Amino acid sequence: MPWLQLKAHVAPEQAELLEDLLLEEGATAISLQDAHDDPVFEPERGTTPLWQDTILTGLYDNLEGVDAMLERLQLAWSAQLPDEPCPVIEYELLADRDWEREWMDDFTPLRMGQRLWVVPSWLEPPDTSAVNLILDPGLAFGTGTHPTTALCLEWLDSLAVNGSLENNTLLDVGCGSGILAIAGLKLGACHADGTDIDPQALQASRDNAERNHIPEQQLSLYYPEQLPDGLYPVVTANILAGPLVELATMIAGRVAPNGQIALSGILANQANDVLNAYVEQGLIMEEPVLRDGWVRLSGHRPA
Repeated sequence: MPWLQLKAHVAPEQAELLEDLLLEEGATAISLQDAHDDPVFEPERGTTPLWQDTILTGLYDNLEGVDAMLERLQLAWSAQLPDEPCPVIEYELLADRDWEREWMDDFTPLRMGQRLWVVPSWLEPPDTSAVNLILDPGLAFGTGTHPTTALCLEWLDSLAVNGSLENNTLLDVGCGSGILAIAGLKLGACHADGTDIDPQALQASRDNAERNHIPEQQLSLYYPEQLPDGLYPVVTANILAGPLVELATMIAGRVAPNGQIALSGILANQANDVLNAYVEQGLIMEEPVLRDGWVRLSGHRPA
């Protein structure tokens, strides 16, 4: 079945209204993308900023009455913003495609370090003797494809190789899809706690744990304010530089004596600020590890 696609360039303050109008007209899906490759590196917590020139796209499975629909959109826009012209809305017919299959084709098994593979749930592991983490990306961040996630997974794999994970507990701050906590468990940790402010992340983490046959009692998931007191031999936090600095006292305070920590989600020009914040908390930090403009910081707390 072909699809009807409506597309318009909008300013950030216009996007919500046009999205609502397209949904009222029965849009099956709405997408937002950057028109000029202008990055939004680090939004304030709790906000969802848009680019100055955002392409808003609506997808419809009903191909009839497009001219009448465009007229209704114009009238509805004028009724709400009479002093602002409605963005120019273009439309085209898209040939029938297997959208889910094309999305799935973007993911392939990824090797992380010596022992660990991240394998999409719809593919067979390339090495059945390896430690295979079966992952469905779902709605939460963390698939292993981003440099920050890969750097943390490789760090966990190195701990497993040198025995630092065996029978230890792990804390993952900002667990996203649960990928780091689950990887730690599959590599030898005995228990992991994960925290996130996003309920979809906690659900995705639980779903991915079940997919990897992780017993519910082995992975505990919390909103940050619910996390029980305690110290951990292994701590990971793959979030962003701003929150890492803001939460340095809390995150570093969870590292046990002789415990180890890995931090990522950090751009290269932010590394010194994050590193200094954790040195101030009494941690001994190593040299940054850089990949594609992103950094992993790791360190430990002295005995």
